[in-house]
Amino acid sequence: MKTWWILLWIIFLCCCQVSAQTSIGIKAGYTSSSATYRVTLGSFPRSVTGITAPSYSLVIEQFFEKNAGAQIEFQWLTTGYAATDTINIGNETHFDYLKMPILSNFYLGNSGRFHIKLGPHLGYLLEARDLRREVEGELVIPTYGQPADRPRKIMYGLTAGVGLSKLFGKHTLQGEVRYSYEFGRPESQERIFDLNFTQLEFSLAYLFRVIQ
Repeated sequence: MKTWWILLWIIFLCCCQVSAQTSIGIKAGYTSSSATYRVTLGSFPRSVTGITAPSYSLVIEQFFEKNAGAQIEFQWLTTGYAATDTINIGNETHFDYLKMPILSNFYLGNSGRFHIKLGPHLGYLLEARDLRREVEGELVIPTYGQPADRPRKIMYGLTAGVGLSKLFGKHTLQGEVRYSYEFGRPESQERIFDLNFTQLEFSLAYLFRVIQ
């Protein structure tokens, strides 16, 4: 995992050397999570209701020639699930992450741009919280917010997004829809065979050009 971090930083720093423009800003939005799980190998995949939570990011964007660029984000993100029934009885768990997407950006247009973003992300679990635990059994997702649960700290996956950017001199406003798929899973004790998360994010970002 350390090798992944080193390689990603080297790629981004090399990109910065050939960049013609650097912008820094903040991003805020809402993320809707969904989760699927299998309790044992070969069992039928089950889906549970996700959660919707705000997310906030510090964004560093590099704009290159020929309408291409790259960016790195430091994002506070909450994901999780709410496995409840029709009368709202069940289990709910939230995972708070520091997430770092490293994305390649492609733009179409000048002052008003359509953009596509794609790349890997890494993250670190800050806290797991069991908000409700009302149902027990072999077919439900185990707890993750208890001291003995020891969830995995590292998240990793792929992120893709599309959106619109509007330039006002040194200022940029971006609206974006983004989708992320997690390859990692929080289970570390083999209590459940598989648990995967996806996120759908809607956000608005403000960037200010600091280097021309």
